[in-house]
Amino acid sequence: MKKLYRSSDRKLAGVCGGIAEYMEVDPTVVRILYLILTLFTVAFPGTLLYIILWIMIPDRQ
Repeated sequence: MKKLYRSSDRKLAGVCGGIAEYMEVDPTVVRILYLILTLFTVAFPGTLLYIILWIMIPDRQ
């Protein structure tokens, strides 16, 4: 069973990298899609979502 963890391939907190590892896609694709989502939602909801995911997704130890 796969588990979602924050990635050690970090640019900020490892959230997008962790999601990319879980979905087995390139982290750059996830980061670009997240950036587009954030820009089209006028930044606040996307930023808030990232902070919530940062708190909820455990770090790989």
